[in-house]
Amino acid sequence: MARGNGRNSGKEGGGRQDGGRPTMTDIARIAGVSQSSVSLVLNEMSGSRISPETQQKVREAAHKIGYKLPATRSPVATAPAVEKDTIAFIVDEISTSPHPVVSLDGIRDHAFEQGLLVSAHATRSNPDLERAVLRSVLRDPSIAGVIYATIFTRKVSVPPELKTIPTVLLNCYCEPRQHVAIVPGEVAGGFAATAHLTALGHKRIGFINGEPWMDAAMDRLKGYKQALATADIAFDESLVRDGDWLPLRGYEAGLDLLSMDNPPTAIFCGNDLMAIGMMEAAQEKGLRVPQDLSVMGYDDQELARYTHPPLSTLVLPNYEMGQKAAELLIDMAIHGKHMRPMTIKVDGPLVVRETTAQLAGAKKR
Repeated sequence: MARGNGRNSGKEGGGRQDGGRPTMTDIARIAGVSQSSVSLVLNEMSGSRISPETQQKVREAAHKIGYKLPATRSPVATAPAVEKDTIAFIVDEISTSPHPVVSLDGIRDHAFEQGLLVSAHATRSNPDLERAVLRSVLRDPSIAGVIYATIFTRKVSVPPELKTIPTVLLNCYCEPRQHVAIVPGEVAGGFAATAHLTALGHKRIGFINGEPWMDAAMDRLKGYKQALATADIAFDESLVRDGDWLPLRGYEAGLDLLSMDNPPTAIFCGNDLMAIGMMEAAQEKGLRVPQDLSVMGYDDQELARYTHPPLSTLVLPNYEMGQKAAELLIDMAIHGKHMRPMTIKVDGPLVVRETTAQLAGAKKR
């Protein structure tokens, strides 16, 4: 026989076994679901795809034991104000590319130096999930401001909810300008990468670009053309190939360029992955890099240091962009500095390794 202790066991009455304030754990036990499901339902995260039946069970259990979300409780006059010590980083994707992760590192490091923390939220481009994230962020009194980011540089429609909180756009921008936006200096990057090759004496320079509809590809192509013009080299459209940022396309485009009657002596690739494919094509053609062909990458991903030979490339300044976004947001949200809407471009440095060389070596073909 079970022993009684004068308290309700909670199994029939639905309250806490210790008589304390009801929690989400109690709701989960009564409704027969996980605590995560309870949190998603009570925080109205519609992107979670929890069935209507489960949602109803959770709400009924919460009502039965008198549970209320912290945000719905009546404020206590003597309660101290919650310190705004957190930056919300909201990004459409974070797991499919290293770039947003590096930006997050820059945000986190600068924020921590200033005594703030960062909460990260990936919306997976799901409108319901984004709205749920924004609801959660905006009712959190510790959130000082928002860094709203995208995995690739593009124009965005900024959620109207962000008009009520200090916000900095990262790797994206809006028109007309409503917020400060931090983007990479892609035209300058394409110029620097190509100018490095022209400075080595190359005049016939191929370019394997990314997907042509993307801002990054369009701007890197502009930089490539400007560097050629600066070196008094005519732009030759036959030396340009569109790619998809992946090694296979770099390999295919590389074979195509190297099979021309008058092939290029140097090739600038729109990113490091395509440059790796390009180097494989050169090897298949019996060409040595950089003695017979100079190859230039872009991004400076970690793997660029470990190719054979190590890849010359141009840094995509994700970390510095994250730092800058955090710096400006803290100025606005914590120090009360007014910032007019503007777009700030952050340039990345050239990293010269061992895949580029003077034209004299390439002429030996």
